[in-house]
Amino acid sequence: MAALIHSSLPGLTLLSKGKVRDIYATSSPDLLLFVASDRISAYDVILQNGVPDKGKILTKISLFWFDKLKHVVSTHFVTANIDEMPGEVQQYKDQLDGRSMLVRKAKVIPLEAIVRGYLTGSGWSEYKKSGTVHGIPLPAGLVESQKLPQPLFTPSTKAEQGVHDENISPEQAAALIGQELYDQVSTRAMRLYRDAADYAATRGLILADTKFEFGLVPGTDGSEQVILIDEALTPDSSRYWPAAEYKPGGGQPSFDKQYLRDWLTGSGFRKGLESGPPGREGEGWLMTPEVVEGTRKRYLEAYEMLTDQKP
Repeated sequence: MAALIHSSLPGLTLLSKGKVRDIYATSSPDLLLFVASDRISAYDVILQNGVPDKGKILTKISLFWFDKLKHVVSTHFVTANIDEMPGEVQQYKDQLDGRSMLVRKAKVIPLEAIVRGYLTGSGWSEYKKSGTVHGIPLPAGLVESQKLPQPLFTPSTKAEQGVHDENISPEQAAALIGQELYDQVSTRAMRLYRDAADYAATRGLILADTKFEFGLVPGTDGSEQVILIDEALTPDSSRYWPAAEYKPGGGQPSFDKQYLRDWLTGSGFRKGLESGPPGREGEGWLMTPEVVEGTRKRYLEAYEMLTDQKP
């Protein structure tokens, strides 16, 4: 089973190539084609080999959450049915089916809307040093993976590819995009997280944290409307832990990229070695077959637990 590392759609204009998604223009000026490849990244490293079917799994999970959370906020999603897409897209059905979405074009709000319900990742690293998360003071004595007293909205900058996002305080975020827009984004992100975490709990999963992206589209009254864009609550942008195995005070088993992150650091990765292992800089990082399969298995498990369906 081969992974789709790069989409190839001759005749369509490739607008951008992200860590995972390729974005194409369509014959409609208001619509874009999002293609989820099987690429995978960790610590700003895009691995040279991909995870077979990962793009299809991510797309299914996003579609599931777009529908389940549509009462909270509108999204950019239009259709995932290739037969309903513009003619120039339909000719690539074999390549695109199951891993693509037609979406509304939006003006991207330059903020990663991160919500944390548990003390882990970069939040735990900061807390150990200063007792804060994104500059927000927290009670003393918390341990790794502990549930926070209440979920925190902890934004970061939305950097260009190859540049690391920077954790910022809510005050800095409000100064960056304006207080009114910040209030809209933070309120929606917190509601999305709470509703998603409540549902995940009924499926035996802890949603430890997640990251949303929002954009602006013209509203019916002529004003700009905030919508949810990109993806939603996938293992690429979220930490999912099995509730039955949860034990605060250390790292947790997970259905997300933490498995890959752990393999990378165990293989010698550190900041400055994004281009390859020590002594082989420039060669890139290549996952072992075991890591590929282990990552694929975790993504599949997350989808099946969330939806009670087989892909």
